[in-house]
Amino acid sequence: MNNQQIISHSLRCIAVVFIFGLQGCVALAITAGGVVGGAGVDHTINGVAYKTFNHTVDELRGATLTTLSDMDMKVVSDQENDEGWEIAATAVEREIDIEFERISSRTTRMRVVAHEGVIFLKDRATATEIIVGTTGNLPS
Repeated sequence: MNNQQIISHSLRCIAVVFIFGLQGCVALAITAGGVVGGAGVDHTINGVAYKTFNHTVDELRGATLTTLSDMDMKVVSDQENDEGWEIAATAVEREIDIEFERISSRTTRMRVVAHEGVIFLKDRATATEIIVGTTGNLPS
């Protein structure tokens, strides 16, 4: 190998290490954004917001319905399912899907997706605010 080949090979190795190293920065940025946007609210890359509560499905459902009313969102569906409960709501150019998964008798996982216009676009901020508002409306 001549010097030119060694330098070229070294630069390619550095580039690969740098590119893979950036993936951790993206994960860190997503995590930091979640912490700032809503304490304890987890997000997936595709815009779904999650939070697990130490409350029953019924308590969480009641607090969520209050939050949706406070946010002037119209509930279009409110029904029990095999895992717990589902609520669908609408707002200006938004369709909101909320699911409550019963983990135990006193623990419930809340999943919120705010579809914005086209089904592929998600509104993480609205989904997070629904969870934050629900948290504030729960009984002590």
